[in-house]
Amino acid sequence: MWPKQAWCMCVAGALVAGCGGSQPTAAAPKVDASASSAESECLDQANGEHPRKPDEPVRIGLRHILVRHVDSTRADASITRTRGEACLRAREALRALEAGTEWNDAVARFSDEKGAATRHGSLGSLTRDDLDPAFADAAFELEADQLSYVVESPAGFHVILRVD
Repeated sequence: MWPKQAWCMCVAGALVAGCGGSQPTAAAPKVDASASSAESECLDQANGEHPRKPDEPVRIGLRHILVRHVDSTRADASITRTRGEACLRAREALRALEAGTEWNDAVARFSDEKGAATRHGSLGSLTRDDLDPAFADAAFELEADQLSYVVESPAGFHVILRVD
């Protein structure tokens, strides 16, 4: 189990409710008509909003688990899951981490990003401008050793771990 956890949710461009305790307010979801209620709930949470922290650092170290779907940017032909299914798989990764699965094992099991397992999902030390706005908003809300909730970006669904 990670020392701290945040329940971060984001919209494709901005965050509006803080992470780390209070239940965020979800923004109007973008839901596929065929999505199940579990998928709809996951999509709502992955697209909630949060405010930007006024005292955020310039650069932070990040790792992530990326779960792609057929409409994700750079999704290869082997990816056949729907957006809703991808959200649920990312939520499954988060729940596995919360239940005590080691980070590296979760990356190897759940991440669709090429090379993620060998580098343990590491993205390195990044600035806000290096990242997709939704991903950046969620990542910069975290404290060190804190996990995000499921976050959606054009690349797919992420579980983010801030490492410093």
